[in-house]
Amino acid sequence: MFRDCTALVSPPALPATTLANYCYAYMFYGCTSLASAPPALPATTLASNCYAYMFRNCTALVSPPALPATTLARACYYYMFGDCTALVSPPALPATTLANYCYYGMFYECTSLTSAPALPARTLADSCYGGMFYKCTALTSAPALPATTLANNCYYYMFYGCKALTSPPALPATTLATACYYYMFYGCTALASAPALPARTLAEDCYYYMFRNC
Repeated sequence: MFRDCTALVSPPALPATTLANYCYAYMFYGCTSLASAPPALPATTLASNCYAYMFRNCTALVSPPALPATTLARACYYYMFGDCTALVSPPALPATTLANYCYYGMFYECTSLTSAPALPARTLADSCYGGMFYKCTALTSAPALPATTLANNCYYYMFYGCKALTSPPALPATTLATACYYYMFYGCTALASAPALPARTLAEDCYYYMFRNC
């Protein structure tokens, strides 16, 4: 709707509480003057790709909207804030029921992001956190990751290139999934310690390149 509207400064209110597939996808993509988002996106019933790429490349965005949903949908936040290079603080993410690709690339190359939101889910979904903080080069601390039920590619590339990250989160799962930690900390050049890895039964590609170039 407003894609590449480079002069847009203030967004409209978006009061919908029940969404549809792709309903807000790409809505503000490339709106490089947009400094704030609608104060809230109140929907608690999401839909596939509903917010995908919504604020991608909004390079002036400093205030994200509240995201109160606790049950997510497939790829609902897919690359939502990708390349929002002015974003310092993320919104709270209270969801405990995840979906495939739900947070994939959400903060991709948000190079000013210094903190991560809490991620309370204990049961994951395929690729749910894939690339979530990819090249967030100012991120100094990782969120707790309490999940004990993993899924294929669940942490795939999660902290890839997070050069300021100094310590990893605990990884308590003892039953792994295919490629679950694939490239998870690749290029985290400030990482000084590794987490305990208590699993005794492994899965294909589970630790593939996990600490490469650390």
